[in-house]
Amino acid sequence: MKENNMVIVFTITLFIIVLTMIFVYVIFIQKKTTLLIRQKEKDMRFEKELATSQIEMKEQTLNYIGQELHDDLGQKLSVVRLRQNQLIAKMKDSEKEELIELNELLGECIQDIRNLSKTLITEQVIHFGLIESLEREINKIRKLRLLKIELITQKHDIDISPKHGLILFRIIQESINNILKHSRAKNVSIEIEDGQQMLSIKINDNGKGFDTQTVKDGSGLKNMELRAKIIHAEFSIRSEINKGTQTSIIYYKNQP
Repeated sequence: MKENNMVIVFTITLFIIVLTMIFVYVIFIQKKTTLLIRQKEKDMRFEKELATSQIEMKEQTLNYIGQELHDDLGQKLSVVRLRQNQLIAKMKDSEKEELIELNELLGECIQDIRNLSKTLITEQVIHFGLIESLEREINKIRKLRLLKIELITQKHDIDISPKHGLILFRIIQESINNILKHSRAKNVSIEIEDGQQMLSIKINDNGKGFDTQTVKDGSGLKNMELRAKIIHAEFSIRSEINKGTQTSIIYYKNQP
């Protein structure tokens, strides 16, 4: 009887030891599996971050190229064309023909560069925001030394849809291009007021002005007006001969 009890105790003890070993082994396998999974996830995160960084670097490079094409090369060619137009106006009719052909070719080159730069910098406002994108644009224009241009704003970060911000940027960009081409202005100010319900943008220049009724469909004005309508913004221009021009854009927030 005593021996039977010992056998039973030994068997139970051995069973407990085996169960304990199995339990410890299962725990070990679970921990090892968890560590392997975590390592795998860590490796995947690293690969994902690496791929994201490479994509961001490519995007930044393309944005930089597009910006330089538009702001540096494009602006310089625009200045060359402007000077050429001034020379053509002073020449005799018999001498103008070849220069006019070159002027048209130069205009095509400028347009091609702008089209390419627009393709490359479409995401610029999404990356940098409206204000920083405008600051970059203004800094490039200042380097041309054709006029004094000033950005007036109380806020650097404006909370609007990136897509709508891009459209507003394009409208302002078009307005600045018109000033450079046509206004003969010496001073330009861009004033941005960011309220709770709306964003107000006013672009003022002291150029020669124009008759808004006569030039209503020209100089990119129709294009700017159509862009404003896309984001349900109010667009208006006030101008008088020899009294400069004011372009006003009122953007209402919480747009779809």
